[in-house]
Amino acid sequence: MRGAVLVLVVLALATALGLAWRGRNGRFRPTDAARPGATAVEAQPVTGPARDVLTADDLGVALGGRATFVQLSSEVCAACRATSTVLAGVAADEPGVVHVELDVAEHLELVRRFGVMRTPTTLVVGHDGALVGRMSGATDRRQALAALASCGTPAPCPGVPAV
Repeated sequence: MRGAVLVLVVLALATALGLAWRGRNGRFRPTDAARPGATAVEAQPVTGPARDVLTADDLGVALGGRATFVQLSSEVCAACRATSTVLAGVAADEPGVVHVELDVAEHLELVRRFGVMRTPTTLVVGHDGALVGRMSGATDRRQALAALASCGTPAPCPGVPAV
């Protein structure tokens, strides 16, 4: 009888943890600077002003005029392939949005710099290179578009007249 109760408790705990883990997959978490109502003190990065800014030199491609999805992936990650397909589709459909996929094994400095603990992790970067937020785990189109909306009004793209 005691063994059956123990098994039920362990099963309930494992189910709760699994549901919590699944609920966090792909969810966009804004940085303090991107949070509505954040004060100037809250918006300052803890580790230095340049730490949360990415440049074209960091990524090897030009930043998007509106936003850039920086996906940190690993070669053996099935969720990474699905997320890449979703983000590439959003980038193709949305003007001024760029998607770049980087292998974590080849970009360990970025992994350490942004505290990446799992793949895929997608950094959402504004047109100015500032980190707006991040998504961890598999991401669907709805989640990607919600993250993109957090970038605010699109900045004018070079060579495109303002409307």
